[in-house]
Amino acid sequence: MLTERFALAGSHRTALYGSRAVGAPDPTEHIDAMLVLRRRLPIGPHIAGAPPMDRHVFALAHGASPDDVRSVDDFARQFNLSVGAVDLRRRMVTLSGTVAALSEAFGTTLKMYQTEHGTFRGRSGELFLPASLRDVVVAVLGLDNRPQAHPRFRRRPHGPSAEPMPRAFTPTEVAKLYGTPPGTGHGETIAIIELGGGYRPTDLRAYFEALGLPTPSVTSVAVGGGRNAPTGDPSGPDGEVLLDIEVAGAIAPDAHIVVYFAPNTDSGFLDAITTALHDHVRTPTIVSISWGGAEPAWATQALHAFDEAFQDAAALDVTVCCASGDNGSADGIDDGKAHVDFPASSPHVLACGGTRLEASRGEIERETVWNDTPGSGATGGGVSEVFPRPAYQQQSDVPASVNAPHFRGRGVPDVAGNADPATGYEIRVDGQTVVVGGTSAVAPLWAALIARRNETAGRPLGYANPVLYAIASAQAFADVTAGSNGAYRAGRGWDPCTGLGSPRGGGFWVHPSVTS
Repeated sequence: MLTERFALAGSHRTALYGSRAVGAPDPTEHIDAMLVLRRRLPIGPHIAGAPPMDRHVFALAHGASPDDVRSVDDFARQFNLSVGAVDLRRRMVTLSGTVAALSEAFGTTLKMYQTEHGTFRGRSGELFLPASLRDVVVAVLGLDNRPQAHPRFRRRPHGPSAEPMPRAFTPTEVAKLYGTPPGTGHGETIAIIELGGGYRPTDLRAYFEALGLPTPSVTSVAVGGGRNAPTGDPSGPDGEVLLDIEVAGAIAPDAHIVVYFAPNTDSGFLDAITTALHDHVRTPTIVSISWGGAEPAWATQALHAFDEAFQDAAALDVTVCCASGDNGSADGIDDGKAHVDFPASSPHVLACGGTRLEASRGEIERETVWNDTPGSGATGGGVSEVFPRPAYQQQSDVPASVNAPHFRGRGVPDVAGNADPATGYEIRVDGQTVVVGGTSAVAPLWAALIARRNETAGRPLGYANPVLYAIASAQAFADVTAGSNGAYRAGRGWDPCTGLGSPRGGGFWVHPSVTS
């Protein structure tokens, strides 16, 4: 039907490791594809310190062009595809059609794959588009609906142990040890992104009543077919959802918590993030993300489409906190190389690493890199193989990647906090009290601390990274210098295990750059 086509940059995918092809999907089945379009005008490189943009003004300046949408309409008609949702603010267009029609439209072959966890529709190779859409389409997501991300939480082992377990903490105890800013998060909205599981209000009421706190205002938002759907398994995605809500809600009890539930696919994940960022009704000031995957598990087009969404956040004065992973420097890939977790490796998010926090009598005794016994996990961290080193890290002695050819990329994480499940957080999930850790806990921890800071300062912190690196030498962090996550070791100053370190109230929250 079309003779002149081009391969969409970054669209190449390989088969999921450990999966096997088991046949073809029904060619008459109707599925959706999400197209991410270019900006009408690019966002300038100097985001930090720039005045925040009104969401409506931002959409007019940096959303998608109606002319580009019309080009997509023409493409859809040629292949008997239906145009569904169109959102100029988020630069997204949904195309619907049969498996056969979409496969032909994008020049790909879809197959069914099986893993030990189930089956999914996948593809390999590149996607192809007509010349009329060159430079118009940034990414095509959703044709491949493999599970894209994993929750970054770990339950404390609950079987018999040769040694007594150290003391676990409530979220409020951890926040107090770190020195919280005053306030309760009043007037702030924390968006939490979830890709599975759910919560029950009865669990929330019981948990916060036991802490002597009011139950925070929690709203569930369904995105793209996702929904609040508790599984009843505390070790499943419910553990992630309740950990995120209870940590954020305990530390910032007066913040409005909005949980965006979406399917666990690359398109579902991006849909949830952009829905939260451009939610002009609830207007989140902070986004907490505790799901991720190693950089090689992502198509390059997805990495850049997500990073562009996080640039939106920076322009809109929204802070995005992301867990850095729970599988050490390998990030769960057994290929002998080091990998960092995404979306934590985006230079436009605050990547949150993990420590082991030991305290008594209300004082911190020791804090080291989280790298527990085999099977219990370790903090993610290292050097991106995709994103170059950002300006705010130029003076931070970020090493080159340990992998050849030793790319000098964005260093992960930026900050850290208690994550070891052995010294983890007491939470309530599916009617049970459990102790949970992982960098999943550190993202909502920092989100809640920033909510309190925002309330006190009277304005959002927004794009936090340039600000935090600028005050790193002003006793704003506790430097964590002991331990490793595998390929990288902690040391003085920034390191690829715990970043700048964990928060300390005396230096961090009162610093003029943070409060003015």
